[in-house]
Amino acid sequence: MKIAILADPLDNQNAGVHIFTKSLIEELISSDDAHTYVLVRQKYDPSLPDKVKQIVIPVKPIPGFASLRLFVQVPLALRKEKVDVVIEPAHFGPFNLPSSIKRMTVIHDLTPIIFPEHHTWHGQILQRIFLSRILSKTDHVITNSQNTSRDLEHYYPNTKDKNTAILLGKDRSYTPTIDPQVLIDNGIRNRYFLTVGTIEPRKNLELLLSAFEKVIDESQEDISLVIAGGLGWKTESFEKALAEHPYRDKITMLGYVDKKILPALYSQAIALIYPSIYEGFGFPVLEGMSCGVPVICANVSSLPEVGGSLALYIDPTSERDLIGHMQTALAYTVEEREAIKDKSVTHSDQYSWKNHAATFLSVIDKLVNH
Repeated sequence: MKIAILADPLDNQNAGVHIFTKSLIEELISSDDAHTYVLVRQKYDPSLPDKVKQIVIPVKPIPGFASLRLFVQVPLALRKEKVDVVIEPAHFGPFNLPSSIKRMTVIHDLTPIIFPEHHTWHGQILQRIFLSRILSKTDHVITNSQNTSRDLEHYYPNTKDKNTAILLGKDRSYTPTIDPQVLIDNGIRNRYFLTVGTIEPRKNLELLLSAFEKVIDESQEDISLVIAGGLGWKTESFEKALAEHPYRDKITMLGYVDKKILPALYSQAIALIYPSIYEGFGFPVLEGMSCGVPVICANVSSLPEVGGSLALYIDPTSERDLIGHMQTALAYTVEEREAIKDKSVTHSDQYSWKNHAATFLSVIDKLVNH
C-alpha cells in the first residue's frame, strides 16, 4: 500500500500539530516496512531514509499561490504517485482527489468552531467555509481524544460512523531531568511555576498572571513564573496585563523554547500550570507528567483524559481554584514530590507513539482493504 502524508506541519509549525506530524511519521517509517510512504512538504529533509519519498512543493510569496498549491499542485502530485490513501495531519484537506484515493483527516480540536472569539477573523472564516466540506468528503477522521470525537459528532453529525479517537504518544526524551545550568542559562534564579505553549487567548494566561500575584501576596514566597512559548494571536490583552503586573520582575518570558531544554524546565518547576479553556489533547500536560512535575490544569475538554487522577484540576474561570492548587504545590514536601513524580511517570508510560501508529495503520487497512 502506498500511503501519502501531507507533511507541511514539519516545515511551517513548531507547536502541537508539528509534534504530532513528526512523531507519527517517525514511528510509521521506523516500525512499518510493509507499506510505502510519500511525504508532500515544503522543504526537503536529507535526514529521512531513502525509502521515504519526499515530494517538495515550495510555497512561493505570490498572491494566490498558496491556493494553487493546495487545490491543484498537491492533488496532481498525489494522482501522479498513484497513492492509495492520503493523510492530512493539519485537518485542512485533502482536496480534489478521485474516489479511488482514500482520504483521512486528522482533527486535533474544534476551537475555531466552538470558541471563534479566540481565533483570528481569517481563521474563523476559513474553518466555517471549508471544514464542513472536508468532513463530508473525507473517508475517515482521526481525533486525539474521546472529547474531540464527541465534539466532532455534535457539530458534524455525519462523522459519527467514520471517526476514531486515538490518544497520542509520549516523546521518550521527556524524562525527569535535573540540570541547574539550564535554569542559570535562562535567567531563572529561584523556585518557579511553569506554563508551556503558544500564547493566545484560549490558553487563559491572564488568569494565571492574576493568580500568581495573589499567591505571592498571600504566601510571601520568593517565587517566579516562567512562560515558555511564542506569541500567537490576539495577545494584546495578555501583553497589557503582563506589562502592568506588579511582579513583572518575577515573570520570565522565554519565548519559543528548544525541545532539548524542556525536560529540565519541566522537572525543576514547582508545578506545571495549564489553565487552558479548551484542548484537543494538551501535550504539555503529558510532557510535564513524563518529567514527574506536579500538574495543575483545567477540568475541561480532553485534559482530564490526559491528566487522569493525578493532576490537580481547576475550573478555568476560578482564580481561587488556581491560587489554592498553587499554594498546595508550594507546600509539597520532598517526599510528596517524589511520590508524585513516580506516579506521574508511570501514568505517562501508557501513552505510546508505537501504539498510536499501530492503531492508525489498522484504521487505514480497514479503510483501504474492506
